[in-house]
Amino acid sequence: MRILASGVLFLMAGAWSVRAQQPTMQNDWDIRKTLDALALHADRLAPFVDQIHPENWIAAGAPEAYVAQAKTCRSEVRAIAASARDLNRTPEKLTGVLQLLFRIRTLESMLGSLGEGLRKYQNPPMADMLNGAISENAGNRDHLQQYALELATAKEQECHVADEEAQRCRQSLSRQTVRDSAPQPEKH
Repeated sequence: MRILASGVLFLMAGAWSVRAQQPTMQNDWDIRKTLDALALHADRLAPFVDQIHPENWIAAGAPEAYVAQAKTCRSEVRAIAASARDLNRTPEKLTGVLQLLFRIRTLESMLGSLGEGLRKYQNPPMADMLNGAISENAGNRDHLQQYALELATAKEQECHVADEEAQRCRQSLSRQTVRDSAPQPEKH
């Protein structure tokens, strides 16, 4: 039992030291500012996306796919704001960071396509504004992407330390089991 307890303490110390060894790992303050900025950007983008009306473009020959695309963009921009705020409470959650990053990338791609329709069927200057709004968030998106890489590296190193410690504990326990099960010489 003593070996197991010391192993757990060693494992925890190893995980903390892995974090401490990462000079490039962004601190919570910085990533929280980025998440706040992503949420605010999505909040500002939502009313803009609401002004895009591809259902009116169909009469001019636009594909109906733009209607579904606009609807998806409206819901995704709001989901990004909510996800960024939710992730702000637990920024070390790698799956949450990746989901948010994928959502942002998907939205940017869809807005790029929707912007082409906007340029052709509704309002070219508005399409330019949409492209500008997408571009203005690039720094925050790139910052989140860098954080995702740093966080994944940290988690990978933590797993490596945990695996090494588990191996060490197993070896120690197996040696102890062999020693305990070895026949003891009789005392006279």
